Amino acid sequence: MGDPHSATFASEPLPPVGIGDRVRTWWVIIRTALAERMAYRGDFALGTLMRFLPIITQIFLWGAIFDAVQTADQGGADSSLRIGGYNFPEMVAYFLLTMVARAFSSMPGLATGIANQVRQGEIKKYLIQPIDLVGFLLLTRIAHKLAYYTVAIGPFALVFFLCRGYFTDGLPPAHVLIAFVGSLVMGFLIGFFLEAAIGMISFWTLEINSLLLIFMLFSFFLSGHMFPLTLLPDSIGWLVNLLPLKYLAFFPAAIFLRKIPDEELAGELILEAAWLAFFIIACRWMYARGVRRYSGYGG
Repeated sequence: MGDPHSATFASEPLPPVGIGDRVRTWWVIIRTALAERMAYRGDFALGTLMRFLPIITQIFLWGAIFDAVQTADQGGADSSLRIGGYNFPEMVAYFLLTMVARAFSSMPGLATGIANQVRQGEIKKYLIQPIDLVGFLLLTRIAHKLAYYTVAIGPFALVFFLCRGYFTDGLPPAHVLIAFVGSLVMGFLIGFFLEAAIGMISFWTLEINSLLLIFMLFSFFLSGHMFPLTLLPDSIGWLVNLLPLKYLAFFPAAIFLRKIPDEELAGELILEAAWLAFFIIACRWMYARGVRRYSGYGG
């Protein structure tokens, strides 16, 4: 007869993973990813300055546009002239702020990275190890943003100091600043889960580059990265404002510049949170369905 104690021990289930164990795992992932990305700190600093170089072109371009409109106006030059609800200093400030928003919400390589892992079979490691793919990718993106802004805060501060004259109204009130920061955080999460959901399409069609190119094209125009969405005609503007893309660039900048009335601000933030919940659920659902149909071959 065998040892009854050993038999009892063998039949006992493994203890469940506690929240403390999960937190330690998440911290190890973030710490490792931070250390890896800090190796690119020089590139982050230089890349940030290069990111703001196009603002020089924007200043000249919109200056010429405002001058042309003022010249065509019989009333002559008017410093209160507004195009799409923005005067000239606000227009420049808008583009500076959209660059901040896009630095939060942009997820270069996320969708293509997921597609490559599915196509090359690397996705299998997440199926046999106690690491969730979506959670792992989210933690590494958080680490990337933390490393980026730790290094890039200097170049950001320099550019905004040099362009401080375009922020004619100064800093907004505290409740607007809180809404601005909240919109940036939710914009980051929407950008992540939206592009991750696009990457999950690779479970059904291995090549997503064409689809991703179409998405990036629409995102560039409809997120407000190219121009304020208030410049769109009313016939299509109402539809664009219902889409989630505006939260990637336009919405945070509009909050900071007080273009969102206080009585509408809470409702807009709730709508942004609703879109975030939608993309979280969509991404998780697509991953669960994709794993069920995934087949890996070879060693």
